[in-house]
Amino acid sequence: MNPPRFEHHEVLVRMPAGKTQPTPLLFVHGAYTAAWCWEEHFLPFFAEAGYAAYAVSLSGHGGSPGRKHLDSFSIGDYVRDVAAVAAALPAPPVLIGHSMGGFVVQKYLEEHIAPGAVLMCAVPPQGLLSAAMGMMFSKPGMMKDLNSLMSGGKASLETLREALFAQPVSLDDLKRYYKGSQSESHRAIWDMSLFGMPRAGRVKRTPLLVQGAEFDHLIPASLVEMTARTYDVDAHVFPGMGHGLMLERDWKKPAQQILDWLRELEG
Repeated sequence: MNPPRFEHHEVLVRMPAGKTQPTPLLFVHGAYTAAWCWEEHFLPFFAEAGYAAYAVSLSGHGGSPGRKHLDSFSIGDYVRDVAAVAAALPAPPVLIGHSMGGFVVQKYLEEHIAPGAVLMCAVPPQGLLSAAMGMMFSKPGMMKDLNSLMSGGKASLETLREALFAQPVSLDDLKRYYKGSQSESHRAIWDMSLFGMPRAGRVKRTPLLVQGAEFDHLIPASLVEMTARTYDVDAHVFPGMGHGLMLERDWKKPAQQILDWLRELEG
């Protein structure tokens, strides 16, 4: 089966070598990054398991258009990106959203019912303010660097390591990830902080898997548990891991849990 063509977004695609499951997967990245973060491990892993795996770069990110006016993009624009790519797929996808991408997925689910969705270290439905306040007091240096990065400045390699990883990561890998990082839309950050929180009752119509990390400094495990309570599901917090679950040394643990959950959904 040939993958669909995408004219308006960068979409990374991994197709299975053999039989393909009828439900595709659509991965949605978080702030300061792009679709490449899924290509490292998750796209090949799920393609090998028989799933057509797609990762979109949201507007202004990666190879998608709009980088020059990134600050004009809202969470609503990112939701429209996801909706456009999902509509081009051969069947409605299961969505996997990380961090800001998890918030985008929640907003998408207000208007669309999906076969399932994974909220991975996702901004909670109550918004970003509590996470930002916690970081301001516990990790002020990280907060300063992330604010600089959002405005087109630079963050240190050490900040990237501390923000994403609790496990060892090689300097070469860290430099590659740093090269792929970018600024983020101020408007989108404000949207997640103050405006348009997801309507939980509508999101709950879709089967949800909520994942987090024990040593996540950006979206602490307590907020992951709050998200799970909001949606009446269990929180799965991975011990000894950081915010970048899909890039951590033990990335196979959350990936395998998602795969097992997908197989349960399929009955």
